[in-house]
Amino acid sequence: MPRKPNTDFERRVDELMRGELTRRRLLRQGAAGALSVSAISYLAACGGDELSGGAKEETKAIPKGEIAGNLTFANWPYYIDVDDKTGGHPTLEKFKEKYGTSVKYVEEINDNTEFFGKVRPEYASGSSGGRDIHVVTDWLCARMKRLGFVQKFDKSAMPNATKNIEDGVASPDFDPNREYSMPWASGQVGLIYRKDLVGGDLTSVNDLFDPKFKGKVTFLSEMRDSVGSVLLADGVTPEDASMDQVMEAIEKLEKGSKDGQIRRFTGNDYGKDILKGDSHALLGWSGDAVQLTIDNENIRFKKPDVGFMIFTDSMQIPVGAPHAFTAEKLIDFYYDPEIQALLTAYLNYVPPAKGTKEVLIAKDPEIAENDLIFPDLTNAHNFKTFPPEQEREIDEAFQRAIGA
Repeated sequence: MPRKPNTDFERRVDELMRGELTRRRLLRQGAAGALSVSAISYLAACGGDELSGGAKEETKAIPKGEIAGNLTFANWPYYIDVDDKTGGHPTLEKFKEKYGTSVKYVEEINDNTEFFGKVRPEYASGSSGGRDIHVVTDWLCARMKRLGFVQKFDKSAMPNATKNIEDGVASPDFDPNREYSMPWASGQVGLIYRKDLVGGDLTSVNDLFDPKFKGKVTFLSEMRDSVGSVLLADGVTPEDASMDQVMEAIEKLEKGSKDGQIRRFTGNDYGKDILKGDSHALLGWSGDAVQLTIDNENIRFKKPDVGFMIFTDSMQIPVGAPHAFTAEKLIDFYYDPEIQALLTAYLNYVPPAKGTKEVLIAKDPEIAENDLIFPDLTNAHNFKTFPPEQEREIDEAFQRAIGA
């Protein structure tokens, strides 16, 4: 339908994003696959970043300059459009047509904390490691900004982003003017499962604790997503959870892990598990499920009946980025509704740019009506922000639970 605007959608997104979602200071810790969290990553996850003398927050905006001939973009797997025939990325090819810039797209982010542990030494020294843009979840965007690891945008060089950003994600508390981060996409946390292997449909996160799925289940190493989903399944609203209730949810996950019910905690790499049949059901992210279904028609995504967790991932330009001005242009490029519609039609995540739905209505009405892309947020939830000492205790308990 034409955007006029959708007041219910914007009201609910604004309530969630400005409230709990963007206050991603409760530290979500984990290891992807067989990788363990490094000491520096763990220290950072426990709040040690404030103690170690990080760089001061950058205050000067990125200066204008010449458009570069190349750019490096670090992102998550399954998080950009792909041409099935060539394996290329159509939107990046359109960027090259417009600006002449070749983009090196690197899928190196599988888990927020793991990525932070990897890049922190480089960013702290003023080097981006060759990256011009990275995409991380908003709680980590807040930390990157606080430590001075990312550069301030020159918004005059980003007219599309300034004009078209959706109201609901435009003013998070950690970056109220979006000067250090611009949303890439938002999404929902839910159940991804192989219908051919589980023997039917799943409706609750508690289904993942069914003994018949022992050893065939994975949860997310993103603490807020996994613990929040368990809380909801047990009848607890994450925004109102007590410390004891959070600890009980963590203990439930720890028991599931020790008993062999949960085979592992993952980042984006859960996709290979379910495609191979190593896992039959898991907790995962909405857009991934759609792309996984292309590879296996038996894969399903279900938002739990009792409610679901949501998140936003955003683009930032790290300190020392060799082509920072061109990176601004790439970020702004994705806020052109025509470009955003191409990306959204492939990702099936919630787009951050106004006008996207109108383009999709004209080109592909079925996609425009997809609940994963333009969801009903009535049952959407986020995690409560606890005092620092309780945050540390929660984080340490979750570390033990996932065996990191």
